Amino acid sequence: MTTPPHRIVVGITGASGARYAQRVIELLTEADIEVHLTVTALGRRLLFDELGLRQPDPDAVSGGRGHLVHLHKDNDVGATIASGSFLHEGMIIVPASSNTLGAIAAGITDNLLQRAAAVTLKERRRLVIAHRESPLSLIDVRSMATLTEAGAIIAPLAPGFYLLPRTVDELIDFMAGKLLDLVGAPHSLSTRWEGTTPVVE
Repeated sequence: MTTPPHRIVVGITGASGARYAQRVIELLTEADIEVHLTVTALGRRLLFDELGLRQPDPDAVSGGRGHLVHLHKDNDVGATIASGSFLHEGMIIVPASSNTLGAIAAGITDNLLQRAAAVTLKERRRLVIAHRESPLSLIDVRSMATLTEAGAIIAPLAPGFYLLPRTVDELIDFMAGKLLDLVGAPHSLSTRWEGTTPVVE
């Protein structure tokens, strides 16, 4: 019996935060994990506005390891990642807009990203939703509660400052490392709290 490859599904929506998505994909491919990527229409605009990419480019979003990135068209709801028989270790939606958050909570599957998320939930696999928008409406809060009850993990893109970051890249790495931890993917980032030396008075 052959062991299936390590796979993570990644979805990109139109909420600001393209660099988070790019860094997550870079780290996953550095760990030799297959990335199955789907980008919504507004996600494609986000990649252009924030990264200058006219089309989702597997090499550009993975740091040159595009051979590990499988791009799926967002209108192809018959793609492999839309099926529960496609085995993977989890799905990360980064960044996740409130629109996508609400659609998944309502069971809507109008595009491949929403369908892949619904399948991830029904198969009881790890679904991590890295919500980026702020402030939250009551609709957002209720959608988060519904998805949490369904088994998803809501991971707002809210980096911590206890590691004393000096650059934007360090803030991005903080969240990228956390998202990889949530799907059990290895990385070498120093983003975990190790405790401090007690202050002696």
